[in-house]
Amino acid sequence: MENEKTALRTVKVIGHRNPDTDSICSAIAYSRLKAAVDPGHSYEPCRAGLLNRETEFALAHFGAQPPQLYTDVAPQIRDVDVRRVKGVDGEMSLRRAWTTMRDEQIDTLCVVDGEGKLQGLVTIKDMAVANMDLLDDTILAKAGTSYQNVVDTLGATVLAGDVAGKKVTGRIVIGAGNAELMEKAISKGDIVIVSNRSDSQLTAIEMDAGCIVVCADSKVSASIQTIAEERGCLIIATPHSTYICGQMITQAAPIRFYMTGKDLLTFTLNTPVEEASKVMASVRYRYFPILDEEGRYLGVVSRRNLMNMQRKQLILVDHNEKTQAVEGLEEAEVLEIVDHHRIGALETDGPIYFRNLPVGCTCTIIYQMYGEYGVDIDRSTAGLMLSAILSDTLMFRSPTCTPVDEQAARALAKIAGVELEKYADEMFERGGDITGKTADEILNTDYKIFSSGDVRFGVGQATYMSEKNRKASEDLVGPYLQTALEKQKLDYIFCMFTDIRTSSTELMMAGEGAEELIGRAFGVDVTKGVADLPGVVSRKKQMIPALLGAIKQSENG
Repeated sequence: MENEKTALRTVKVIGHRNPDTDSICSAIAYSRLKAAVDPGHSYEPCRAGLLNRETEFALAHFGAQPPQLYTDVAPQIRDVDVRRVKGVDGEMSLRRAWTTMRDEQIDTLCVVDGEGKLQGLVTIKDMAVANMDLLDDTILAKAGTSYQNVVDTLGATVLAGDVAGKKVTGRIVIGAGNAELMEKAISKGDIVIVSNRSDSQLTAIEMDAGCIVVCADSKVSASIQTIAEERGCLIIATPHSTYICGQMITQAAPIRFYMTGKDLLTFTLNTPVEEASKVMASVRYRYFPILDEEGRYLGVVSRRNLMNMQRKQLILVDHNEKTQAVEGLEEAEVLEIVDHHRIGALETDGPIYFRNLPVGCTCTIIYQMYGEYGVDIDRSTAGLMLSAILSDTLMFRSPTCTPVDEQAARALAKIAGVELEKYADEMFERGGDITGKTADEILNTDYKIFSSGDVRFGVGQATYMSEKNRKASEDLVGPYLQTALEKQKLDYIFCMFTDIRTSSTELMMAGEGAEELIGRAFGVDVTKGVADLPGVVSRKKQMIPALLGAIKQSENG
């Protein structure tokens, strides 16, 4: 049987952790562009964190679904070639199980119920144990073996009676010797293996045998068949000799009797490959069942399958630093990067397409690419890219904004059919609403971690149209910063509370030496962990360069 992939090979277009509107909208817009210019491949927009309210508003306004959440792109079982060996019925005979294993070239079968739920496993080792258990002549009765299994296993024909629904209740008896010996050997319900001797056949019937197995295609007279019918005794005829029949008959037992049904080691499609590898190394099983989220059996996986693992393929948008990327990035394959930030430390296995331009928003770059490829922009995509540009440039107030950004936004507003200024006010107002939010949620609305040498620091930014929302956010986040600093094991942590209308930021901070650092970076006085920064609205172009410069200055003494 050929291996089947569990899912289509899909390239995931994903932004940074704690995604902002540009990160989400870039992923959606670029995946749509790639799908249009490269229809032979599948592209899926993804996100590496929760949506903020500004982004939720933009998606809802333009009828777009939130991208699939991926907090870790390390290889999972879904990235492995899972063997789609069908589940089997627990009533399957040992004999049929053996032929199935032989034909499928597999040494493990998964037993499932009528709903596809895993009931147990039967392995080639279980088969060997069963075939060595030859001293128990009651094994078929103990296993609750159906007579249909006996017929199938022996390749027999039913001559008298009906096997449907009937099970073996007695011992296995070889009907050899004279009538007197047979009478002593046979009990009610036994299954008796006989030859062509009519006296042996009659004796078995008279002793209330449950079934007579006539070997070597021997003849059974019509009168004996009639008597058997009257006494409720089955007669089946097999082409095999008495010796072969005696060897084979125990193989009619159902596999459920021998299967392992407790403490099963199973995986799901979401199980990390690293975790699965550790489990596999700790036991001696060869194949392991894969289940879906409802516990239904999907197939099996082995250690050898893990060697053929396919790493997730990614396109990164709106970031190019490892510290900002989704978990597990080092175990994925990066195909492209489209970004507008500084170039950070991120290594790839080979050359990739890397587009990085000094503009205010990644969606501005993607808008240009739509034009370069001659792909029409629909209303939804235009609205999402517009939302991203307005968000990243603070409606053209940020120093990162370029004429290219504003030109793109105004063109997209026409396609989206919205009044730009009115839509921007509504989007920012909705994004600034903190009703029901926690301090952690506000801090992580748009949050990134940066590094300079051995110094690691985090910078969050939240934008507001009203002073009321901004002050309420500061009151929540301020006391939480020290906790966040310790939890993330950072040297410093900062949160920008940016007022769009006044183009200013109140900066809150935590970390030993953070106040001195900000004082040096911006030439301002810091009071109780808060600094007023008039004209500072851009994290990328104003905050981060100033912080990096101050940190390097401190390092140089």
